[in-house]
Amino acid sequence: MAEDSNQGSLPRHIAIIMDGNGRWARARLLPRYVGHREGVKSVRRAVEACLDKNIKALTLFAFSSENWRRPSEEVSLIMDLFVHALKKEVVALNRNGVRLRFIGDLTAFSDNLRALIAAAEEETRDNSGLDLVIAANYGGQWDITQAVQNLAARLVDGTLQPQDITPDVLAAEVCLSDLPPPDLFIRTGGEQRISNFLLWQLAYTELYFTDTLWPAFDGQKLDDALSWYANRQRRFGRTGDQVEQKKGA
Repeated sequence: MAEDSNQGSLPRHIAIIMDGNGRWARARLLPRYVGHREGVKSVRRAVEACLDKNIKALTLFAFSSENWRRPSEEVSLIMDLFVHALKKEVVALNRNGVRLRFIGDLTAFSDNLRALIAAAEEETRDNSGLDLVIAANYGGQWDITQAVQNLAARLVDGTLQPQDITPDVLAAEVCLSDLPPPDLFIRTGGEQRISNFLLWQLAYTELYFTDTLWPAFDGQKLDDALSWYANRQRRFGRTGDQVEQKKGA
């Protein structure tokens, strides 16, 4: 667990649920797909802002394991947008030192999309400017389940004993175990829930909700979230007085 009183600081890791693409398009009498396309522009702005501010990691919830329930035409268009974005954006990401990573059950995607994902990860794997993590066909419950399955396999082969399973041992098996946990979670679009996103990793994350729809989320809106975060006192079970005393030590 990262422990930091936080006041006046920037987050090392930001996690975002990019909600509101469809509603943004509907308000303009446009197809939902246009909203998703505009949402890619907001992704680009967020990445550029994180690079400018030297933020270590940005994790974006692009497609949840529940999103397959959407109309098949919309899902197909989103998959096409993934392909288009990967082909178009990877060169710029690589040039700017971004390491692109995907988390989630990628086996559900087409061979073509999986090949593009693998190629993008390989091309950018040595970069150190920003970890850009795309959660695709991801769910927090899936994440914890696959972590438990990994530990269960070690129990069966005798390399792990039940009493050896601690929160730290389980944490090493979930996605993003090599990154600091998110300090700041942002959800756009007005909903106030985490929707099965990074359930383990968000245990001590500061949660910020905004009515702004994702395509309209620009640099100023991100700065608003960062200003709110900078004024949060992160206690991690301690009292406020203890945090202040630690800061003054």
